[in-house]
Amino acid sequence: MFTWKEEQMNKPVRIWLENIEEVEEGCLEQARHLAQLPFIHKWACLMPDTHQGKGMPIGGVIAADGVIIPNAVGVDIGCGMNFVSTNIKAEDLKPVMTGNGTMFQAITGEIMRNIPVGYNSYKKRQESEVLDRCLAHAADYEKNEMLFPLIEDAFYQIGTLGGGNHFIELQEDQDGYLGIMIHSGSRHFGKEICDYFHNKARVLNAAWHSAVPDSYRLAFLPVDSAEGQDYILWMNLALEYAFENRKRMMEKTLEIVAQKVEKYLDTTMEFTEHINCHHNYASLETHYGKEVWVHRKGATRAGNGEMAVIPGAMGSYSYVVMGKGNPESFESSSHGAGRAYSRKAAMEKFSCEEVINDLKAQGVVLGKMKKSDVAEESRFAYKDIDHVMDQQKDLVVPVKKLKTVGVVKG
Repeated sequence: MFTWKEEQMNKPVRIWLENIEEVEEGCLEQARHLAQLPFIHKWACLMPDTHQGKGMPIGGVIAADGVIIPNAVGVDIGCGMNFVSTNIKAEDLKPVMTGNGTMFQAITGEIMRNIPVGYNSYKKRQESEVLDRCLAHAADYEKNEMLFPLIEDAFYQIGTLGGGNHFIELQEDQDGYLGIMIHSGSRHFGKEICDYFHNKARVLNAAWHSAVPDSYRLAFLPVDSAEGQDYILWMNLALEYAFENRKRMMEKTLEIVAQKVEKYLDTTMEFTEHINCHHNYASLETHYGKEVWVHRKGATRAGNGEMAVIPGAMGSYSYVVMGKGNPESFESSSHGAGRAYSRKAAMEKFSCEEVINDLKAQGVVLGKMKKSDVAEESRFAYKDIDHVMDQQKDLVVPVKKLKTVGVVKG
């Protein structure tokens, strides 16, 4: 970790990398903007997976005094990870043939038939404890006439994967045991909430003649304002929704895996080590003696002893980690490997055939409806996860190292 400070910056930026040359210029420019905000507490942080985002860098962490910034949480509010360990050796499953190919081909195929991916939703209204609780307190939400109708739509998206970098992976840990990992968030629901409140904040900031330029895309809401309280209400709803979304998909995936294993191996599966954590959110926390709103955009909370999940890329490695509670990062860590190429640049750089052949060479089963854009999520499009982990030894302790054996992508 090193500290970066330029003359025009009000606060320094702490960067968990070896040197500033490892950070792209667009990301540095956004970090400059963060460091110039008048309400930043102590410093801004860039995790080792950092890269340019919208307004705030992905892999960015800030503690804000008295304000909340919708774009510093991001459009996929509550995006995060879910991981479960099993008592089954992956090696025992690899030679098993089913009526639908290998065991891993059969499992990935069954997942795709039961969990909508990409832009798809369920045809029937799904059950949701989170949305039911919301409707039980409808008076708190229905005053927002723009967002309230989205709740009904959200019933059809609960338990769906989405697209982009979201995935359901079957993995093998360093001891050979099968693990299941899911990466997803609040779907369209969270994006609409972010966009609505970011635009509202822009209008209010212009009326207040805010010192924060609109070009920074970091319009803010005071937390003691009606608008700030309204955003916090809807953000927390999206966080709970995202948590339940991953939970629902994990339940279906575990059911599918258990059915296949118990049918073909005649053994009972056990599931342990359930972890479900966010990496796009803001929360009120105390750091250096002050209550502040910690914004983690593409960053994972890593409190002392707290378990978290840091994925790599399909065909690469992922990690289950335990946090060290480092105060300098506001008890945060990276959320993944971080992109080395934008989606567009990855599509231009790597061919579909190259990526699919790479996965086949590693014995990775790919489940994807549309393969033409598979290069967007190639492991070559991401930074080296082991380098990222090496840069944050003061933030987390690796507990499990996991290798992809099967993946479902949106």
